[in-house]
Amino acid sequence: MRLVRQKEELAVKRNESVARASGRARRPGGHRPVCAVLAALLIAAVGSGCASGTDGRADAEHRARPSAGLPGGPGLPGGPGQMAGPERPAGQGRAPAGPYENAKFGPAVRAALAKKWRLDRPPLIAPPPPAVKPHITTREGFEVNGGDDSLPPVFTTVPTKDRVVFLTMDDGSEKDPELLRMMDELDIPYSAFLSDSEVRDNYGYFGEAQRLGVGLNNHTLSHPYLPGLSYSEQKREICGQQAILEKQYGKRPVLFRPPYGNYNGDTLRIAKSCGIEAVPLWNAEAFPDHMEWRGDQDLRPGDIILTHFRGRGAWGADMADLVRAVMKTVTDQGYAVARLEDYV
Repeated sequence: MRLVRQKEELAVKRNESVARASGRARRPGGHRPVCAVLAALLIAAVGSGCASGTDGRADAEHRARPSAGLPGGPGLPGGPGQMAGPERPAGQGRAPAGPYENAKFGPAVRAALAKKWRLDRPPLIAPPPPAVKPHITTREGFEVNGGDDSLPPVFTTVPTKDRVVFLTMDDGSEKDPELLRMMDELDIPYSAFLSDSEVRDNYGYFGEAQRLGVGLNNHTLSHPYLPGLSYSEQKREICGQQAILEKQYGKRPVLFRPPYGNYNGDTLRIAKSCGIEAVPLWNAEAFPDHMEWRGDQDLRPGDIILTHFRGRGAWGADMADLVRAVMKTVTDQGYAVARLEDYV
């Protein structure tokens, strides 16, 4: 009992700190009262063990999560690019600590997190990623003249029987710190396909996303219509972006998405030459107020969903609004969101 009381007292102090921090950070309306509900549930989780199988140990990891900054200030220690203060821990006060962490926590905690972010219900939990990634081939009708199996496959759906879909975000113009907190707290994985022309003003924002488990992939330097370019111009766009992503984030991506989904044989041959292994396109595109589909208006296992880093200036809605709309469709149709890089 003495140990339980100590844990409860620590949880209370931690959540008081959250409340103070939340007053300084930009947060959607109505979040502060919900934080109080979440705090009470987290205290109960620590005391009663409703976070199944963790006996409080995971909570120590959560407090050590990195900071989600705001655009335009000094860089984070040890990270590339620019991140501004005031800083606060990403997902401060939340349960999950990384992809698939939500499975460790009880339904009351997951429900409180969903309520905090104004989701109709908690996201479904994805199964563990496959031990062996599925074999992927080019979707019929997406072949190029003279192409063969040696080129990176172009596909819109990952072959899997798991009831999972994959959320991807393109370009990088909107750098909303609230998105980092929301996706980290709700434990929703997503993959970014970045164009340097959109992200170079704040590399640090995506460095923070990477630290939170987001895969950073290639979407060219300046988002051109690739089939209209010469071979050398395409090479600059694709391989030049590979070099920048490696310099900024320490890793050359193996996934590439051509702008607008347009490509030709040169595109795929060039992409292969600079380390690209696969070209995921999409089977559905998400907007804050609707979805657009390649076929019927139902998700299928392994479908890739495209959306963009956009804000109120472009869509009249922020990234949190977009995520709520996407997750309503995904959850209502009985799917969980899994991490694309775990399957491809």
